Amino acid sequence: MARRAGSADLPLHGGRVPPWLGERMTRLGAVVSQAIVHHYGRDELLRRLAHPFWFQSFGAVMGMDWHSSGITTSVLGALKRGLAPLSAELGVHVCGGRGRSSRQTPAELIGVGERVGLDGAMLGQTSRLVAKVDSAAVQDGFDLYLHGFIVADDGQWVVVQQGMNGDRKQARRYHWRSQDLKSFVDAPHAAIEGRGQGKIVNLTDHRAEASRVAQLDLLSNLGPDGVAREAAKLAAASAPAPAQAMLPHLIMPDHHDVRAEDVVTRRLHAALAAAAEQGPKDFSDLLLVPGVGARTVRTLAMVAEVVHGAPCRFSDPARFSLALGGKDRHPFPVPTKVYDETIRVLKSAVENAKLGREEALGAIQRLDEQARRLERQAEGPSVEAYIAEERALSHSYGGRSVFGWEAEGAAKNVS
Repeated sequence: MARRAGSADLPLHGGRVPPWLGERMTRLGAVVSQAIVHHYGRDELLRRLAHPFWFQSFGAVMGMDWHSSGITTSVLGALKRGLAPLSAELGVHVCGGRGRSSRQTPAELIGVGERVGLDGAMLGQTSRLVAKVDSAAVQDGFDLYLHGFIVADDGQWVVVQQGMNGDRKQARRYHWRSQDLKSFVDAPHAAIEGRGQGKIVNLTDHRAEASRVAQLDLLSNLGPDGVAREAAKLAAASAPAPAQAMLPHLIMPDHHDVRAEDVVTRRLHAALAAAAEQGPKDFSDLLLVPGVGARTVRTLAMVAEVVHGAPCRFSDPARFSLALGGKDRHPFPVPTKVYDETIRVLKSAVENAKLGREEALGAIQRLDEQARRLERQAEGPSVEAYIAEERALSHSYGGRSVFGWEAEGAAKNVS
């Protein structure tokens, strides 16, 4: 049983993820997934991957361009690499990808089915059908080029796929989840969202049932002349249809820089305050990881929200780019020393939790709890001041971007 869980409109960006970032994204994506499954279970990880706002925030906290289409490819790629060696432990398998990899999805699903006892052929058929719905039944001007299928050992699944509109230089991401589906062709979508693109054809809308029946009747009983006559009648009698109800809706802006209006500032201030107040107490006594600095605790506070936050907390994905920056120096270069320390702390916490020692993972959870308690009264720097400070200190944090290592005093040279 499945339905569309949401979608997102994103500026279309080219380029590749550099290896130094891709490897870190793989490790961070894996350990965050482990933490979510440990705390909340496998179904919760699938639910989050099916949520367009959380997915975008997840990519932003991993150091990708916070608003771009590249988040989809890079997050799915990182999870495919990072979760493969953990598939027996977590019971989660990531198949598909971009271009040629997307066409291998049915074969990969058959392989998963053989390993864990699922009907891989049926999953492969589901994969093809979901792709057909978003490429043919919903004609919105976006041509699919990426298809990711995440399936659990119990047969529950999530599909994340993306289409491209080259003329508008936009991408649109579609999320599906195997829950509450009654039909693939009658209102399977929980949401279709994005900027208005003019009239589209959506033959899966429940209101289009009569149209679907009529099309079958036309194909079965009428020749070309009959189809032309019916088309003329429809054109003459056409009237605007009522607007589709709005559902989870993510539209990312075209501008690359992170601006104050992109961030819910009170949430940023709360995370910074929680790191300042909760961090010294918990991290010295509980984490016992040498060298954990205040800057790492600030990042952990934002990562903690990705692990523990409710869906309503992810309305501003740009805020999560303030944890570990972005590969194109927006909002600031990726602080590789902080990134590595963050992964080290999270991995240590997860490994200890597997052995029944929950203190470290619990300390990270308390960062998120403290942030929410402080949200109403916390004060802090403006978004612009926060970014300026990060750029000024980037060299000392091992700042790196696709343009190379950040030189001391290079903060003024941000394009």
